[in-house]
Amino acid sequence: MTEWTKEMWQEFRTFYKGKKVLVTGHTGFKGSWLVRMLEEAGAAVTGYSLEPPTDPSLFYVAGLHNTMDSVIGDIRDLPHLMEVFERTQPELVFHLAAQPIVRDSYKEPVYTYETNVMGTVHVLECIRKNPCVKSFLNVTTDKVYENREWEYGYRECDPLDGFDPYSNSKSCSELVTHSYAKSFFADGHTAVSTSRAGNVIGGGDFANDRIIPDCIRAATAGREIVVRNPYSTRPYQLVLEPLAIYMAIAMKQYEDMNFQGYYNVGPDDRDCVTTGELADLFTAAWGGGITWVNRYDGGPHEANFLKLDCSKIKKTFGWSPRYGVKEAVEKTVEWTKDYLAGEDMLAVMDRQIREFFREERYHV
Repeated sequence: MTEWTKEMWQEFRTFYKGKKVLVTGHTGFKGSWLVRMLEEAGAAVTGYSLEPPTDPSLFYVAGLHNTMDSVIGDIRDLPHLMEVFERTQPELVFHLAAQPIVRDSYKEPVYTYETNVMGTVHVLECIRKNPCVKSFLNVTTDKVYENREWEYGYRECDPLDGFDPYSNSKSCSELVTHSYAKSFFADGHTAVSTSRAGNVIGGGDFANDRIIPDCIRAATAGREIVVRNPYSTRPYQLVLEPLAIYMAIAMKQYEDMNFQGYYNVGPDDRDCVTTGELADLFTAAWGGGITWVNRYDGGPHEANFLKLDCSKIKKTFGWSPRYGVKEAVEKTVEWTKDYLAGEDMLAVMDRQIREFFREERYHV
């Protein structure tokens, strides 16, 4: 399995070359990395999204607005989204557009549901009315499951019932996708899958209320890192890990409908660590004697223990994680220090992508 990434990259470059791909949420952290991976594989990429949710943003820092067909629009605006589908005629669609922050969902639940549920309906409706689309992947989250704080990982067959408005809206997004798949795509014309990913980290994430961006902001300012809940356990992985699987699912189901379905994507059990352990890994990678402090703030409900059973995707695709959580943190710190040094960040992204896929020009 150690050669999975290298072999899959060769398949990607054959399959995606010249393919018309639409990515919703392309200006976000994950969306920006996915766009660049697709471009490196030869795809013609169109993005549909709001302006980046942060300033600075990976999308503009890397200059991705100059490399692709970027459409700024609201996923809640069905007529505008339909215009983009009709103009670009995508063959593959990756749906990442979402309101992704748990705490923000408590502040703005209506907006969260409008974006995460009706936004999914709008994408599926555009696909239903544009037969050019042969493969659709809805990207959700590990938080879609009814969380009982079990020690074993959640499986694709376990009940969906996220607690907070964000998690619950993504559960609803899954159910909408399942309904459209059965009601409108059962003829086999369009393959449909959902992918439930664990927490991702990587260079260029400037979001609020995420542990690694919080660590970076504190470290660059010379402050101690404040950790809200150091005892919560999460599955952490480098952002490139799930994106590689998203590309594999979309490709494989395009070629063979039997690959469509529901897939967990997460790290191995050893990389399900507490927030405090993650902060320890960050301080070690960053250096300079920075420290963190426990400041549990009794904030809104979030799961204390959550991990995924990823045996299905490992068996189906022969996949295994490329990096562990320690290496993921180190790659994030490496990207950040290059950014602070004023490097060409598109070139840095390309280097990390090629290292991840073990291209021979980078001896990894």
